[in-house]
Amino acid sequence: MATATLIPVVVRDRKGVVWEGQARAVSAINARGAFDVLPVHANFITILKKKLVLHKTDGSKEEMNLDNGVMWVLANKIEVYVGVSK
Repeated sequence: MATATLIPVVVRDRKGVVWEGQARAVSAINARGAFDVLPVHANFITILKKKLVLHKTDGSKEEMNLDNGVMWVLANKIEVYVGVSK
């Protein structure tokens, strides 16, 4: 079994890349509630609501408020497409 400690993440909006890099985890909210995606997570796709939190490699967190978004987790990579409201 793989034991990765980081997961590559790309967050995009209509204008382009909002954030790209390695993360320890990503937290978000969907219709069922809050959830976390960790390295070597199962593949899935979901509609996001309210916010997205990137847990960065230096231990800091970056929160993004969302109107809506889609998260795609595939082969230990996360792609997020959002309507970001700041």
